[in-house]
Amino acid sequence: MLAIFKKHLVNAPKELSSPSHDHHQNHHPLNQFLNSNPNAFSFSFGNDASFAFDSSSQQRLFSSMDDIYCIFLGGLDNLCTLNKQYGLTKLANEPMFVIQAYKTLRDRGPYPAHSVLKELEGSFGFILYDLKAKTVFISLGADGGVKLFWGIAADGSIVIFDNLMVIKSSCSMSFAPFPTGCMYHTEGGLMSFEHPKNKMKAISRVDSEGVMCGATFKVDVYSKTTQAMPRVGSEANWAIWG
Repeated sequence: MLAIFKKHLVNAPKELSSPSHDHHQNHHPLNQFLNSNPNAFSFSFGNDASFAFDSSSQQRLFSSMDDIYCIFLGGLDNLCTLNKQYGLTKLANEPMFVIQAYKTLRDRGPYPAHSVLKELEGSFGFILYDLKAKTVFISLGADGGVKLFWGIAADGSIVIFDNLMVIKSSCSMSFAPFPTGCMYHTEGGLMSFEHPKNKMKAISRVDSEGVMCGATFKVDVYSKTTQAMPRVGSEANWAIWG
């Protein structure tokens, strides 16, 4: 699973960029993924974003609706309960649910986003792109059962991938694991859905040769924050993002 977003869509923390980054050694992430996955397909949204997906894997699902696109990794143990709660049919899969939950947050916002994500049981990670709103929503479960990495490519684009070797060759040293129990939104930035009132702090990281890599991010238990998820609809119904 691969997603590439221009930097105006995903404003990654500056600490993700390594001072040791060598752009000349980078490979194009989309080309590398397609060359190494003969069953994969890809599509792009103009010059803003690209998705690539290996359809042969049962642990990766893709759905789209109303110009909202979602790639989902892993699985939800309580999917049937969630589908019933959000008015979806029993046949709705995980990315269908994520799209509906996102639309509910965006358009009606009855619950804060972190409360919705806390209800998800299982090992999961997902990447959602709202084409009309030009927003990106990423989340990774807290149990560590699914891995995601994010990095900065040579042109400044943000690469999100579940393959360590490919993202390392595409982003040199400017990459790190996406933090578990966290979410990212274009407007709200990176935050923990387990500890939504705390800020995230960068932790310096070096490889086995002592070269500085992109920083990891953890919850800062001593620092508080409040963030909001902007909506498309009525100003009277803003959803609480944090």
